[in-house]
Parts: sequence; C-alpha cells; structure tokens
Amino acid sequence: MARAAFAKMSWDGYALRSARDANPAFIPTFVYGTAWKKDKTADLVHQAITAGFRAVDTAAQPKHYREDLVGEGIRRAIGEGAVRREDLYIQTKFTSIHGQNDEMPYNPGDSVTGQVHASVKSSLHNLRQSPEPQSVDEAYIDALILHSPLPTMAQTMEAWSALETYVPHRIRNLGVSNVTLPVLRELSSLATVKPALVQNRFYGGTQFDVPLRAYCREQQIVYQSFWTLTANPELVRSRPVVSLSRETGVSSAVALYGLVLALGETTVLNGTTKKVHMEEDLAALRTLEQFSGEKPDHWQGLVEEFQQLTGDHVFLQ
Repeated sequence: MARAAFAKMSWDGYALRSARDANPAFIPTFVYGTAWKKDKTADLVHQAITAGFRAVDTAAQPKHYREDLVGEGIRRAIGEGAVRREDLYIQTKFTSIHGQNDEMPYNPGDSVTGQVHASVKSSLHNLRQSPEPQSVDEAYIDALILHSPLPTMAQTMEAWSALETYVPHRIRNLGVSNVTLPVLRELSSLATVKPALVQNRFYGGTQFDVPLRAYCREQQIVYQSFWTLTANPELVRSRPVVSLSRETGVSSAVALYGLVLALGETTVLNGTTKKVHMEEDLAALRTLEQFSGEKPDHWQGLVEEFQQLTGDHVFLQ
C-alpha cells in the first residue's frame, strides 16, 4: 500500500545508504545550519553542539559560510570533552564558480576536477578535529554535497567523479543540493557512488518536491529540508501545525518541523542563533515523539491533514 511510504520515520535520524566499504553515516533529524552566521559562526556552532546538536552543515563557500569557523567551533567542543568526533555528523559542500565570490577556495582557471580537489583539501583542513595541522591527515567528512548541479551534465559528472575518489576513506557519503528530479535521476543513473542525500528548499514554489521526495524514498536517499520556516508562513499558520503546537506546548516552528519529518526519511536544517532555542527545539522533538506514541491515531490524523497541504496525499491514493 502507498501508505507504507510514509511509515519510515525516525525521531532520531537515519543511517545514510552505505557508500562502497564505508560504515553508513548516521544523520540526526536536526542538522545545525551555519549559513550567514559570519563572525559568530564558531561560537554558535560550539553552542549548538553543547546544547545537543550532533549534526552540522556548512559549505566551502566563503560568500555565505565560514567553514573555517565551523571547524573552530567543532574543535572547541571536542577539546572541552563535550563530544567526540565520531559522535558528530559533519557535512560540507563543493560550490561551483557560479555560486562563489572572489574568495573561492580554488583557482577558477583550473579544471572542474582541479577545483573539486582544491575545495575538498581546504574543507578537510578546515574541519579537522584537532588544532594541529597534521591532524588533517586523519580528517574525514561524513557527507560532501554538490551545492548545485553544474551548467551541463558533463561538468556535473566531472565534479561528481572527482568527489567519488575520496569515498569512503576521506568522505563517507555524497549528496546533491538544489536539484530537480530529472537531474537527480540522471545523476543517480550515471554515478558509481549513488547520492545518499538531497538537500533542497522545501516550499510551495516547487510543490514541496513531492515527486522528488517520493523518488528519494524509493532510492533510499534521505531528503534534507531547508528554508523550511522562512518560505512557509502559510504552513506555520495552518490548522494541523497550530493544533499540534497548542496540544503539545511546542513552538509552531517545531510543530512544522515535526510534520515535515513525518513525511518520511526526512531531516531538517535548523539554524537558530539562540542557545535557549537550540535546547528548546531539541527537547520539543522528544515531546512530539512522546505525543505521537501516546496518541497515534490523532497524530496520524494531523499528519494526513498536513499531507493534504503539501500534496503528499496523492501517494496515499
């Protein structure tokens, strides 16, 4: 039955599909987003980890991210004993020339392959677990995401093939962001290391990626939602979200996150900048988990009402 497609939900997270001989990376439900944090990045990443976040998203794109400060915040938390590297999920991105400014981590005159290698080298250095430069030799990244497909499929596959050379020892899994379903299908068919995750905007402009998310579930690809709050004020105000918020006492933001997670094999980027909200959001997930267990029929009713709003209900017919 189609309903089973929405049953694969975990409040904790998911094991990404194993790439080659790697142990599958575990991606928690909430991933801390670090875009546009600028000089506050290190402190915010440190706060997020000490608050309980165990997944961090960044990019080798100085235009919007401070990947170097993400690494600093992670190393500070590890150095204090707040967490071990093996307990963290860290993902970054290769961003092509079209998404960069003059501070890009590679020579724009190099081939796409050369750009990828320079970007990955920079990321491994930035995200090493110890301040000592030699620790880069043991550094690894849980997932490296192609920030967006390149202008042609040939260029996209050149970048992807270069990333594949790091799997599984330096990069555990590969993913792609800002991708359409036709491109994802073609990439998946051509790749040796298949995409393990897709990171896309979740909003009405793409009809909430309903067909793409269905394909992801079929192919064991975890869908990662971003822009979830900013782009969806109408969903935040919707009846199932408001009802869930009132009945559980969680914020409308977390109520929306919870219903998005219920769509199946989905994680959410959460970029809150206040430690109290970091702690409250993580605690609220446990509240929603308890609510869904204690009132499964009512929870399912709210989920199905939410699916009507996003268009996912067509897969229940």
